[in-house]
Amino acid sequence: MIILGIDPGSRITGFGIVDNQLNSLTYIASGNIKVSGDSLPQRLGYIFAAVDEVIQQHQPLQMGIENVFMARNPDSALKLGQARGAAICAAHQAGLEIAEYAAREIKQALVGTGAASKDQVQHMVKRLLGIRQELKADEADGLAIAICHAQFYASRQKTGIDPALLKRRRSSRR
Repeated sequence: MIILGIDPGSRITGFGIVDNQLNSLTYIASGNIKVSGDSLPQRLGYIFAAVDEVIQQHQPLQMGIENVFMARNPDSALKLGQARGAAICAAHQAGLEIAEYAAREIKQALVGTGAASKDQVQHMVKRLLGIRQELKADEADGLAIAICHAQFYASRQKTGIDPALLKRRRSSRR
C-alpha cells in the first residue's frame, strides 16, 4: 500500500511517499512543494493543485498529515492550518483515507521519544528507508509522517484496534 505523508506549510510543504508491504517499507519519492503566489488564497490553491499532482503521479491509498500545533504566533498557526486544509481537501477529493498525527506521536513512532530532535528524526527516516542522500527538513518530515502512519496502520491491522483511539480513551480517563 502506498502512503503519502504531508508536512504542511504556507511557504514550503514537504511530502514523502513510501510503499508499506507486510513488514517492509520502501522509499518511493519525497520532495518539497515550494508554494508560490502573492496572496494566501493563491498559495492555498497552489498547495491543493501540487498535492493533487503528487497524488495523481504516485497513486497513494492513504495519507498521513501532521496536526497543527499552537505556535507563539497565532497568525502563523492559522496559516499553517489553512495550508493543511488545502492538502487534506486534495487528498479527500482523490478518495484517500486520511489520518492526522501530532508531532510528538510522529517522533515517538520513529525515534522512541516524543521529544526527539529534527536531526534524530531525519537520521531514523534515512536509516529505516535506506536513503543515503541528504534530505531537506520538510521532505524528511513528510517521510516521517508516512512512516508513522505505516506503523499505526500495521498495529491496527494486527490487533483490529486503532492505536489513536486507544490513546484518546486513555487520555479521557485522566
